[in-house]
Amino acid sequence: MATTMTPPAADPVTLMPKKGSRARPLFDPPIVRRALTDSFLKLNPRTMMKNPVMFVVEVGAAITTLLAGKEMAGGAGVAGFTFQITLWLWFTVLFANFAEAMAEGRGKAQADTLRKTKTETTARRLIDGRKTETVAATQLRAGDLVLVEQGETIPGDGDVIEGIASVDESAITGESAPVIRESGGDRSAVTGGTKVLSDWIKVKITSNPGETFLDRMIALVEGAQRQKTPNEIALNIVIAGLTLVFLLAVVTLQPFATYSVAASGSGTVPSVTVLISLLVCLIPTTIGGLLSAIGIAGMDRVMQHNVLAMSGKAVEAAGDVNTLLLDKTGTITLGNRQAVEFIVVGNIAEADLADAAQLSSLADETPEGRSIVVLAKQKYNIRGREVAEHEAHFIPFTAQTRMSGVDLDGRRIRKGATDSVVEFVHEHGGTVPTELMEVTERIARSGGTPLVVADRDRVLGVVHLKDVVKGGMRERFAQLRAMGIRTVMITGDNPLTAAAIAGEAGTDDFLAQATPKDKMDLIKKEQAGGRLVAMTGDGTNDAPALAQADVGLAMNTGTMAAKEAGNMVDLDSNPTKLIEVVAIGKQLLMTRGALTTFSIANDIAKYFAILPAMFMATYPVMGKLNIMGLHSPQSAVLAAVIFNALIIIVLIPLALRGVKYKPMSAAALLRRNLLVYGVGGVIAPFPGIWLIDRLLGILRLA
Repeated sequence: MATTMTPPAADPVTLMPKKGSRARPLFDPPIVRRALTDSFLKLNPRTMMKNPVMFVVEVGAAITTLLAGKEMAGGAGVAGFTFQITLWLWFTVLFANFAEAMAEGRGKAQADTLRKTKTETTARRLIDGRKTETVAATQLRAGDLVLVEQGETIPGDGDVIEGIASVDESAITGESAPVIRESGGDRSAVTGGTKVLSDWIKVKITSNPGETFLDRMIALVEGAQRQKTPNEIALNIVIAGLTLVFLLAVVTLQPFATYSVAASGSGTVPSVTVLISLLVCLIPTTIGGLLSAIGIAGMDRVMQHNVLAMSGKAVEAAGDVNTLLLDKTGTITLGNRQAVEFIVVGNIAEADLADAAQLSSLADETPEGRSIVVLAKQKYNIRGREVAEHEAHFIPFTAQTRMSGVDLDGRRIRKGATDSVVEFVHEHGGTVPTELMEVTERIARSGGTPLVVADRDRVLGVVHLKDVVKGGMRERFAQLRAMGIRTVMITGDNPLTAAAIAGEAGTDDFLAQATPKDKMDLIKKEQAGGRLVAMTGDGTNDAPALAQADVGLAMNTGTMAAKEAGNMVDLDSNPTKLIEVVAIGKQLLMTRGALTTFSIANDIAKYFAILPAMFMATYPVMGKLNIMGLHSPQSAVLAAVIFNALIIIVLIPLALRGVKYKPMSAAALLRRNLLVYGVGGVIAPFPGIWLIDRLLGILRLA
């Protein structure tokens, strides 16, 4: 039913900050239950073929299952050696699937939460600009206008074209503090699924069903579009190569053993079950089982910092970033010039200047005008006045006059560009103090904008407007510098203003009067020099550069074009969030390197730990190398297979949480991996296999 639209009166509410949601525990029961189910679903051979190592283990488990079934049919019973090997081989595959499912499960849990924000949402679509009709949010199309009032959910992505409201975006960002969304400027973008807490807004929908930012978030956090990174692909090739080498080595053991037994007349030929067990123990099953989990967990850790990564490649690339380009407006600065001080000239009292500046700005709805009113109130407690009874006539700003102001009670107050106001004063027979030009030039050199204020023939002074740098920027850029990342500010301002703001923010360099092409050219130049480039931005003019950069971090408050061009979206719109993203990217690379080192060292140790015991019946001389005193070839094989399966479970927390990040050089990182994970990987199998061998002996299972 259609109704007449009457915008509600502003109803300000008190917004009490509440604690943000905590990150999910590592082994959250619902996630574990889902992962257990998914572990069995992933046994599908088509799924397993994506992981060559674990596919080999699954094929081996399938073969030993047939052999165990044959033995059991012959009366061997469930305690038979082949049955136990089969059981632990399947456990190995399931444990690897469980690790991957756990990493995916955290994303699916987040997706379920996001999906709830889409259910049963309705919208009040505007008809003819005044009437509304209630429709399902799924019926909205790009270009539709909707009215959203206090307590209602914004039904789709869009831009605010009228009104102002405080919006709860915690469903999307996880941040409990409300944000202001208003028409115009860089705070007009709203996201479907967020909630209006006060006042009202009119929103123009910018996306069709299935194409919203929330839809993309759901698909992405589920890992559906996760692509393997170049390093991950290279590591997969190495692992597959090692698997092939060990496969050939194990296959050739059978004819050699047959020949040796026939030649010596003693010993036994290893069974197919033993050979499959040996293959599984020697191939890099540890890293093969955890590799996918590491990549998915990296994306999840980025999400925990309220950054949506479009692919694992973006996260990994962040770990190798050398240069960071930042758009100035809305990224380094707040986005609008603010009045920061009143500077008098001549014998004028500063309070008189503030009063005149405020009077001239009462009808000025620009952010600059509002900031002048606020500054006068803060410094001199001069409040906005009711000027209607004074028959005030407000003069709007125009590109021709480059001034605005007010005429009231015989006064003609103007504020604007220096030359325009000076000409206005001269026209009224006044003179300009010599110090005026000195003040305006000083403000311009500092990167600010001078607004001269005059009353008829008198210059009262200057309002200093400046781009306000967001708090903590200098410290954050210092952190990036310590991580070896060079920061470059990009702006359309003149070089003088750009240099001043870059100096205040603490960036390493700047590019002034930059066009979209200039940004692209700078990124290409950096990339041609072998450097990986990250770009942060929020505007449509940043979109080409965000698409070209190796890591394109778009601000959530930015335009839809910027968010679609980047391969990451910062839901908190904090440009220095890249510090956390870089740390997570480096952590991902360090974790993968650490576990690869451990896995290879582990395989080498298992080779020397179990091979003598396995083949001392065939080659009695190898019994001297059985330094651990393993009970029998069967117990040695079974102990090794059990250890091989259990070590995957033990390392799942490390794969999901990641190795603790510490800034260090590649050489130092290699030394640490070799000392901690290399030595640890060599040592761990010996006590582990020995202990399992003793337990098997006590339980009489081998």
